[in-house]
Amino acid sequence: MRSRVRVNNFSVSLDGYGAGPRQSLDNPLGVGGQLLHDWLFAARGGQALIGHDDGEDGLDNRFFQAGEDGLGATIMGRNMFGPSRGPWPADPWNGWWGQDPPFHHPVFVLTNHARPPLRLAGGTTFHFVQDGIHAALELAREAAGKRAIRIGGGVHTIRQYLRAGLIDELHLALVPVLLGDGERLFASGSPGGGLSGYDCVEFVASPAVVHLRLRRAPVPAARPR
Repeated sequence: MRSRVRVNNFSVSLDGYGAGPRQSLDNPLGVGGQLLHDWLFAARGGQALIGHDDGEDGLDNRFFQAGEDGLGATIMGRNMFGPSRGPWPADPWNGWWGQDPPFHHPVFVLTNHARPPLRLAGGTTFHFVQDGIHAALELAREAAGKRAIRIGGGVHTIRQYLRAGLIDELHLALVPVLLGDGERLFASGSPGGGLSGYDCVEFVASPAVVHLRLRRAPVPAARPR
C-alpha cells in the first residue's frame, strides 16, 4: 500500500492568505500571519509543542492530533525551514525548532543549494533536496514506508504539489481574520491553482475556525466497450 500524501492543519485567512506579507526573522509567518495559528496553540496538542500541559480538548484539538498521527515523513519548502536565502552560509540556520524539533521523523527541505543532512535530537533529520518536488516525494516515500507523508508548507510548496496532482488529502482551517496581503493559497489565475478533482468530505466549525477536509475523488472506472 502506497503512503498517502496529505496537508494537515493548514490555516488560511478569510481572504485566502496562508501567510502574511514581508516574511522575516521577526515575522516568520509574515506580518499578521501569527493570527492564523492562534486556534492551533489554544489546543492541547499545540500547547504540548511549546512544552505546556494545558489547552483545549475539543474539536480543534481533534483535528490537530489527526494531523500528527501516522506520519512517517514531512516535506517543506525552504521558506518554512527558515528566513535565509541563497547559498547556505558557513554557520547555517538550523530551523525554528531548536535542538529537539517536534517532527521525530525525516524532513525533506526543498532548496536550490546543496547542504549535508542536519541530524537533531528526537529522531528528526533534515535532508536538503535540490532536485524538485518529485525527487523529494520519492525520498519521503522511501523514508515513510506505509506511513503518511505530510506536505508541511509553506504556501508555494503546497501549490506546487497540488498543481502536480500529488496530494491525496487536504485539511484547511479557515480563520476569521483578514490579512489583506501575503501569499494566497489559491492564486487567482494560477494554472492548476484550483481544486478540481477533490471532494469535500468534512465541513465543521469550532468557535475559533472552520475545518474543511478535502479528499481526492476516485477516478471513475472506464466503461467496457
